[in-house]
Amino acid sequence: MTPPDRAPAPRRGRDRRAALVRAADGAARAVGPAPRCAVVGGGIAGLAAATILAERGVRVTLYEREETLGGRLAGWSTTLSDGSAATMSRGFHAFFRQYYNLRGLLRRTDPALDGLTGLADYPLRHSSGLHDSFARVPRTPPWSALGFAALSPSFGWRDLGRLNAGAALPLLDVRLPDVYERYDDVSARELLDRIRFPRAAEHLAFEVFSRSFFADPRELSAAELALMFHIYFLGSSEGLLFDVPNEPYPQALWDPLARYLDGHGVDIRTGTPVECLVPAPGEGHAVVTSAGTQHADAVVLALDTAGLRDLVARSPALGDTEWRARVGRLRTAPPFLVSRLWLDRPVRADRPGFLGTSGYGPLDNISVLDRWEGEASRWARRTGGSVVELHAYAIDAGVTPGALQERLRQVYPETRGARILDQRHERRADCPLFPVGGHRDRPAVSTPDPTVTLAGDLVRTDLPVALMERAATTGFLAANAHLRRWGLRGQTLWTVPRRGRSTPLRTLARLSASG
Repeated sequence: MTPPDRAPAPRRGRDRRAALVRAADGAARAVGPAPRCAVVGGGIAGLAAATILAERGVRVTLYEREETLGGRLAGWSTTLSDGSAATMSRGFHAFFRQYYNLRGLLRRTDPALDGLTGLADYPLRHSSGLHDSFARVPRTPPWSALGFAALSPSFGWRDLGRLNAGAALPLLDVRLPDVYERYDDVSARELLDRIRFPRAAEHLAFEVFSRSFFADPRELSAAELALMFHIYFLGSSEGLLFDVPNEPYPQALWDPLARYLDGHGVDIRTGTPVECLVPAPGEGHAVVTSAGTQHADAVVLALDTAGLRDLVARSPALGDTEWRARVGRLRTAPPFLVSRLWLDRPVRADRPGFLGTSGYGPLDNISVLDRWEGEASRWARRTGGSVVELHAYAIDAGVTPGALQERLRQVYPETRGARILDQRHERRADCPLFPVGGHRDRPAVSTPDPTVTLAGDLVRTDLPVALMERAATTGFLAANAHLRRWGLRGQTLWTVPRRGRSTPLRTLARLSASG
C-alpha cells in the first residue's frame, strides 16, 4: 500500500488550465491521541471523506445503512435463472476525464486507473433518424463548439444566424457563484428557448445535460445546465468522451477501496443506519445506532436527500433553526427506471457500448454491458447472448419495463426476436433535485456546528463540479474542514477552469451581458 502521508493526490488531465484548489497545510499525521470522526454514508462522498481522514491518522468509523458500499453506485449479487452469479446495480455511470477528484480517490487502489476503460464515442440518436457523435469533435473550446456545429446534422450553419446571441454568449464565461445569480431563477427549458437552439440540437446535445440530473428541463435550474455546459463542453478541454469500469462497481472500485480503508484502521459498519446524533458534553456528538452509541469528535454527513432530511429530523439538537429548515426543504428528483436484460442472442456487432436516445418515449439511453464489463462479457461469450441495460429518467408512475423493451426493439430491431433469459429492474427516486430558485436555499459543506460537515452531490459549493465529481469533491472538502481544525494537512483538489477559457470570448460575453 502507498504510505498514508504519500497517498496520490487528485491531478489534472490534459487540460493545462485546470484550477488547483489548495488545502490548508499542517501535519501529515495526527500525533498523540487521534481525534475520532464518524462518516455517515458509504457512497462516493463518504468514501472520499473517510479516505483522507484515515490517511491523516484520524480514527474513522464509516456507517452505511445498506449492506454494500458505493451509494448510488453500489452493486449486489444476484443469481440468474441459469444458475450463474451476476452483479446487479442501479445502472450505467460515465466517469468523465474532468472528474479529477473522483479519479484521485480511485487512484488510491488503482494508480494507473486500469479498472477503467474508455468508450470510443458518445453517440446520440433521435427517433427522427438524426444521429450525433462526439468522437471527432475537438476537445478544446471554442473549437469544440464550432466543431460540433460543423459536424452535427442537427445544427446547420444557417441555424447560427437564428441564435439569440445575447442569451447564448454569457455561456462562454460561466463563473461561480455568478452563474447562480444570473440563471438560478430560470428553468433549463426557458434558457434553451431564449437562446433559440434548433429543436433537434436541443434533443440530441443539450437535453443530455439536463437528463443527467434525472429531472425534467422545466423543473431544473438553468444555472445547473449552464454549469454543465462549462464543465463538459465550453470550459474544459477534456472533452465529452468518458471511461467506464471494466468490471461491476464492487469488484472494480469499492471492494479494493474498502480493503484500503481497512488497512488504514477504518471501522466500516455496513448494514448500520444511524438513528440520530446527540450533542456530547464538551464537543462532538454521540452517534446512535441499533448496535449502541459511539462518541465522535467530528461528523461528516454524506447522505442522500431523504437520508439527510430524516437524520436531521431525528436529531433535534443538530444545527440551528434556519439550517434545519433548509435541509427540510430539500427535494428529490422524479423516479428513474433501470432495466437490465440478459438476451439469448447478441445485438449487432456495430452497436455502441452506450447510446443516448431522444424521441423514443421514456427511453433515455441504452447500454450494451458486454461491450466493456468483464462479467457481462464472460456471460455473453458463454451463452452466445448479450446483456443490455435500459434507462428512463424523470418517469411517470405508469412507465413499465415492458415499455422500455418495446423502445429497445425500435432502436435495435435485431432484438425483436430475442428471448429474455433473465431480467432485473430497479425503480428508484433518491437523486437530488436542483429546482429553479433552489440554490440559495441549498446547504453548504459547513454547518452551524463546526464539528459537523455535509458532503454529497446535493451540497452547494462554489467550485465548478457536478454529479459524481461534486460528491467526491465535497467529501474531501468536508474532511478538510475537520483536518484544518486539528492542524492536519488537507487534500489538494483540482477542478476544470473556474471561468471561460478565452479572453476575447470572455470580453464578448461580458459586453453581451451588460447590453
